[in-house]
Amino acid sequence: MSSPSPAPNPKHLYPSSSSSLLIDRCLSFSSLQSTHAVHARLLKLGLHRNTFLCNRLLHLYSRLASLPSVLRAFSDISAKNIYTWNILLSAVSKAGRPPDARKVFDEMPARDTVSWNSMMSCYAGNGLFDVAFAVFYAMRELGLRGNAYTISISASCVFSQPQAKQIHGNAIRCGFDSSSVVVGNSLINMYGKIGLVDCAYCVFRRLESPDAISWNSMISAFGDSGHGSSSFECFRSMLASGLSPDEFSISAIISVCADLKDLVKGEQVLDDSIRLFREMERWDSATLNSVVSVYAKSGLVHEALNLFVMAVGRNVRPTEFTFASILGSNSCFGLPEQGRQIHCFVHKLGMEADVIISTALVDMYMKLGSEESATNIFSSMIFKDLISWNTMIIGLAQNGQGEEGLRKFQELLESGIKPDRITLLGVLLACSHRGMVSEGKKILYSMEEKHGIKCGIEHYSCAVEMMGRSGRLEEAIKIIETMPFKPNASMLGLLLEASSIHGSLSFTEKIAEKMMELEPQCSLPYNTLGRMYGRRGMWESMAWIWRIMEERGVKRVSECSWIGIKNQIFTFSDDEVLHHGGEVMYSILGLLIWELAKEGYGPRGYGEGFEEDEDEEDDHV
Repeated sequence: MSSPSPAPNPKHLYPSSSSSLLIDRCLSFSSLQSTHAVHARLLKLGLHRNTFLCNRLLHLYSRLASLPSVLRAFSDISAKNIYTWNILLSAVSKAGRPPDARKVFDEMPARDTVSWNSMMSCYAGNGLFDVAFAVFYAMRELGLRGNAYTISISASCVFSQPQAKQIHGNAIRCGFDSSSVVVGNSLINMYGKIGLVDCAYCVFRRLESPDAISWNSMISAFGDSGHGSSSFECFRSMLASGLSPDEFSISAIISVCADLKDLVKGEQVLDDSIRLFREMERWDSATLNSVVSVYAKSGLVHEALNLFVMAVGRNVRPTEFTFASILGSNSCFGLPEQGRQIHCFVHKLGMEADVIISTALVDMYMKLGSEESATNIFSSMIFKDLISWNTMIIGLAQNGQGEEGLRKFQELLESGIKPDRITLLGVLLACSHRGMVSEGKKILYSMEEKHGIKCGIEHYSCAVEMMGRSGRLEEAIKIIETMPFKPNASMLGLLLEASSIHGSLSFTEKIAEKMMELEPQCSLPYNTLGRMYGRRGMWESMAWIWRIMEERGVKRVSECSWIGIKNQIFTFSDDEVLHHGGEVMYSILGLLIWELAKEGYGPRGYGEGFEEDEDEEDDHV
């Protein structure tokens, strides 16, 4: 008779299993403080080198975005496996640090599909799409097949038709049939993004069981490509299939209505969504957030507020995302009174400490020009994440407080938080709006060396605007000629506007001609040249530019101004202003521009020679 096997030693079994349970609890709590306590327990029990437990701890720290804690725990693990390295790579990637992520990737003793996907995702998430493609090609050269997520990441990096065909062909060669929902949805999004709506529809038709994402992607693809009627038909088919539309479906359809100027259909869609919402037996925060978000994004401020009040009346507790959506809509549409009421409600609920809500309040007050209120909220925040800092810096820049924006940037660096592309864009905006050219140039040309962030086209565009505002048009041209990107129409538009103020007619004509080639249907170059010809009395040239505009089918964009008074928004175009005391209004605007120029605000040249142009009222709007 064999002797019974010895019972497991609880000294070794219990601490490990109980620590694992504690990590499970921390995952549900999402508390960094609790995670530090569990880490301390592992150290005390000598389990801090246990690969399984420490991998779980690494994953927990990564989810909490605590990279320093990840690095400390990683160094304690003596027997690192592929999962250990993948968690570290994922954590560094999430922190927005491509160079550091690449260093981890290169040091890995072994790599699997997850490793390659993480590296691709890191580059793609930071706008380095060409580098992400290079990683994808390197992966394929090694004979690695990848998975559906690999196809999804590579499809998100596509910006040309040849690339799209390569990705689709690779998916087929790897055995991923486009009838697969995950792969199919990625391909639909990819083709829709580059305007190949027919290819997107072919992929959609092959799906055996399209889900809500499939339908939404197809609706958006039709809408973005100008096929509004097809987008509506797709929406109807989605309803007929038994799937209920979600916030993305409604948002896509509302966007189509806006593009088509079809108010009747837009109102019908909105009425259907609110009817479905009201008929629901049980309301919850998630549903409220979905519908409020759609209304807010669509500019339907009053509807969003009414729905919010209705939900609160039914005891639905708003979340941080609810307030962020509503505050964003108020700040964009100039209703300060409602914004302050929402702020009071936040205070009443005791939710001011939430970083998302506080950041939304800072954003709202900055957009309303209430810098003091925004600064007070920002200063009172116990915890500030990178989004909070970015919101504050950009808000100060947009309100002409460039020096204060740079001081906040310095405080950010001293806090130990690493800036990202948006941070540096905000700093460049601050320099641009205050004419701090030398500071802006230093930041632009030291981004990669000091902060590990490669200049994107948005940073170069900001630098071009900065040079243009200061009248340094030749330097702006030099930036365009030496940057590693081809200039887009938006960048040339910034240079064109600066040229119309500071440049010669021949220089403006040259920029306008290039812009017409890049974006033939954009009205800006035609309008700018037409006004310049008119100011110089070159009536034949002005008539010629209007005739060319008409022959090419370029629509004149009717710009308007708006003002919020109490609970109403009043909009008016330039011709309407003349019917409502326009002469007095333009005189006051002229005085304001002159005063601002004396105080050092606004582009150089404003206020100088104002008397010479005071009869050209349309140029001062």
